[in-house]
Amino acid sequence: MLLTGFSLFTSLLNLAMLVIAVVAFVFAVIAREDAYRAADKKTKPFWLIILGITVVVNLVVPVLFLQLAGLVASIVFMVDVRPALRQVSGGGRGGRRGGGSSSDGPYGPYNGGR
Repeated sequence: MLLTGFSLFTSLLNLAMLVIAVVAFVFAVIAREDAYRAADKKTKPFWLIILGITVVVNLVVPVLFLQLAGLVASIVFMVDVRPALRQVSGGGRGGRRGGGSSSDGPYGPYNGGR
């Protein structure tokens, strides 16, 4: 019973690492090439190769050491590179730009009808 629980835990851990790697890879594919250069973060092909290898390792060769190295690369991309790319690209879709308050509408601040 303990072995079954551990097997389930490792399966869920492998799935989580795969999901993180795939999400990071998709974000790397979506970002523009010039944003990488403008943000002074390696090149787009560099990140596509690193994150692509991470996805393949998680799918084909589930060796824990290699998976952890890929997890670190995915986390670095999501925490460091992706925010820099978004900042250079002008923010995200639907996000607030220019430091507006949370009560800003599409045409300026909403003052409650005053």
